[in-house]
Amino acid sequence: MKSTLSLILVALTLFGFAGAWSQDAPGTLDGSVVAMDTDGGTVPLVYLTRPMDEDELARLVDLAPNVGFVFAENGEEALAHAGRIHGADAHLLTGEDLAAAPNLCWVQSWSAGVTRYLEDIDGLRESDRIVMTNMKGVHGPAIAEHVFAMLLSMTRDLDAYRAAQEKAEWDRDAGSGMTAVAGRTMLVVGMGGIGSEIARRAKGFDMEVLATVRTARPAPDYCDELGTAEDLDRFLSRADVVAVALPLTAETENLFDAAKFALMKEGAYFLNVGRGKIVVTDDLLAALDSGHLAGAGLDVTDPEPLPADHPLWKSDRVIITPHVSSRSELTMERRREVFVENIRRFGAGEPLLNVVDKQLGY
Repeated sequence: MKSTLSLILVALTLFGFAGAWSQDAPGTLDGSVVAMDTDGGTVPLVYLTRPMDEDELARLVDLAPNVGFVFAENGEEALAHAGRIHGADAHLLTGEDLAAAPNLCWVQSWSAGVTRYLEDIDGLRESDRIVMTNMKGVHGPAIAEHVFAMLLSMTRDLDAYRAAQEKAEWDRDAGSGMTAVAGRTMLVVGMGGIGSEIARRAKGFDMEVLATVRTARPAPDYCDELGTAEDLDRFLSRADVVAVALPLTAETENLFDAAKFALMKEGAYFLNVGRGKIVVTDDLLAALDSGHLAGAGLDVTDPEPLPADHPLWKSDRVIITPHVSSRSELTMERRREVFVENIRRFGAGEPLLNVVDKQLGY
């Protein structure tokens, strides 16, 4: 049976994706740059990646015939190829690889977040010759669904009714109360690729949608009011639900502290699918324990992984999932689409999708 990637590549070829990237496809050309001039696709290149089957490899070679592939399971195997690679999967690299790879000009992260690579791979952030790309915009649909799964589980008190079901009890009063989200206000903090998908779904639930972005721009039709970081405090006091989809940067670390939680409405819900360190965990617990916040849905925590004895586990106002909100077949397909298109662009010497500003960290 053909692999998922092979099926995607066939579809992309049939519908013209491989030669003309569509704005509707995952990934963005914002800030896009060329990693290396390949003289119209004639310069031989080598890309380091994880092992793949013959069908996957054949399709990639069809799209980028000047790109050869070498494979590694881990960093130790990757180092053996460092001297001849021009591009690589980020998770296979270390600072040692960078020092031994004079021709390396492109690093592809298979995640949207790249902080760990910029911090752990010595020289990557500072390098002017290495373009880094990520999977921005790929995970949004699945993560947005996860956000609403957590929110609706809390507002409809599903845990209580699940517990009654397990005891085979037809108990209509098992839940402590139910809340409708229609007519409520959601604040999306960080309306990038993931935040935009959250905002779209909030509007579909007939919610008023507020959102913040780093740089001011007009609000899309699924957002009632779009502001910047300067508007965050004002928006927090209006929101019934706050969904955080920010990257972790020096500016966002510990952003949500006791002061921010105090600004939120009494009885509001807090959801975090960004990074755990954006939140001061003790302050979140205090806001939950006091009853100021009705509940929290966390796919990321600080610390992470969360220790077994951490008080977050014991809070009956918290839903915790272990950083899995992006998992779905759809996410894997969208990742493959970005990777395949970037391999084609790399070979052709065209601007890459999802270029990371390494100084900003996203």
